[in-house]
Amino acid sequence: MNIIDKKFTYAVVGASNNTEKYGYKVLADLKNAGFNVIPINPKEKEILGLKVYKKISDIPKKIDVAIFIVPPDVTKSILPEILNLDINKIWLQPGSESDEIIKFCQDHNIECVHDACIMIEKNK
Repeated sequence: MNIIDKKFTYAVVGASNNTEKYGYKVLADLKNAGFNVIPINPKEKEILGLKVYKKISDIPKKIDVAIFIVPPDVTKSILPEILNLDINKIWLQPGSESDEIIKFCQDHNIECVHDACIMIEKNK
């Protein structure tokens, strides 16, 4: 799968300081495995020692992959930003996807992984 690569920079949309939430688990798992991750959450300032950005467009460097760990309506609201930033790879963690989002990705040539957990897939 060419969406999992330690050379990539990942924006983790829905990153959380709550250790019970997948927004924390995914960020911690990828960070601990040596991936370059940048947390996105409008309410947090720092997670796991990483600076948190309110939105993807606030990040001063190119993002290769956006990982979504938010409800589908939030994912959908961020898709125009993904297009504007020319991010052409997204990972929809279980629960963040919808048929409408998947179709949007297909229509805009965005590589879209869904129905899979990145924490499991990166170990294959």
